[in-house]
Amino acid sequence: MIPVAAAERGAPAGDAPARGAAAAIRRRDRRVTLAGLAAIAAAGALGFFAFPNDLGFLTRVVSAALFVLSLDLVVGYCGVATLGHAALFGAGAYGAGIAAVHGGWSGPIGLLSAGLAAGAAAGLISGIVVLRATGLPQLVLSIAVVQLAGALANKASTITGGSDGLSGISPDPLFGIFPFDLYGQTGYCLGLALLLGVYGLLRLVVRSPFGLLCRGIREDVIRVRAMGARITPPLVAMYGLSGAVAGLAGGLSALTTGVVGLDSVSFERSATALVMLVFGGAGTLAGGLVGTVAFQIFEHVVSAANPFHWLTLVGFLLIIVVLFLPEGLQGLVARLARGAPAP
Repeated sequence: MIPVAAAERGAPAGDAPARGAAAAIRRRDRRVTLAGLAAIAAAGALGFFAFPNDLGFLTRVVSAALFVLSLDLVVGYCGVATLGHAALFGAGAYGAGIAAVHGGWSGPIGLLSAGLAAGAAAGLISGIVVLRATGLPQLVLSIAVVQLAGALANKASTITGGSDGLSGISPDPLFGIFPFDLYGQTGYCLGLALLLGVYGLLRLVVRSPFGLLCRGIREDVIRVRAMGARITPPLVAMYGLSGAVAGLAGGLSALTTGVVGLDSVSFERSATALVMLVFGGAGTLAGGLVGTVAFQIFEHVVSAANPFHWLTLVGFLLIIVVLFLPEGLQGLVARLARGAPAP
């Protein structure tokens, strides 16, 4: 991390090799970003044309991918232990749902903006709470946050609908042209566009000095503190950004399904997102995407083939990944690309 950061900060006027290294790093980053965007677009187009009757499921995959990307920001890049990230997703879902049902909002962009704002606010608040501890106490605090969020959503039934949830969310046609119909074409294309935009933005963030600082805190907080950098403010800011992305995922879910329930703020959703992140590889945005798609497809196929014992098969798969692929599927792909044997 330190050599890359030094190169990106620039070098003295006479140090041509260092300037050349910095330029090479920037060119490589652009190539990686463009390759990732092209892969997402290609996979999205393949799903749209090859599986036109499963666009509802594919839209849920896109929403889950956004959620896992948000989790990767705090777990993979900041090293924060959390099992309460569903509170941020649920804040976005309920933010969009409340704006539609009680506020009379119907514009898709407005509803997504409400979800994004609610998720960002929840991210900042929960970040301030969770980051007051480290290690196991931090994990317990994150669990407490999501449990409190679920209890609040259940008790505030006049606003959230309680255990019945919010229903009747009917957005207007996107840009006044593309309706949200039962085929799910508009919702899927909107979700894919959001995923492309978020991925490109997050690539810029994690490679910026701010992102490198967060990675430095994850790797060696004592050294970063000795360098004079503050620790908590950057992590809280990253938590807020993570909350915005998670809220966008929740808003997309509310927009495309038309309902928001207590499952949006459930501990199970947090744990599943963490499993997908570990499955793909934490600390790499591509790993989060690969893990989400692979896990969701595996779960979808296995649960349909064996509806009574599919969780057992998922458990075995996770054990294999954790024991033999500690870096996830992304790590395996990287090793194969380098010609190195997998662990």
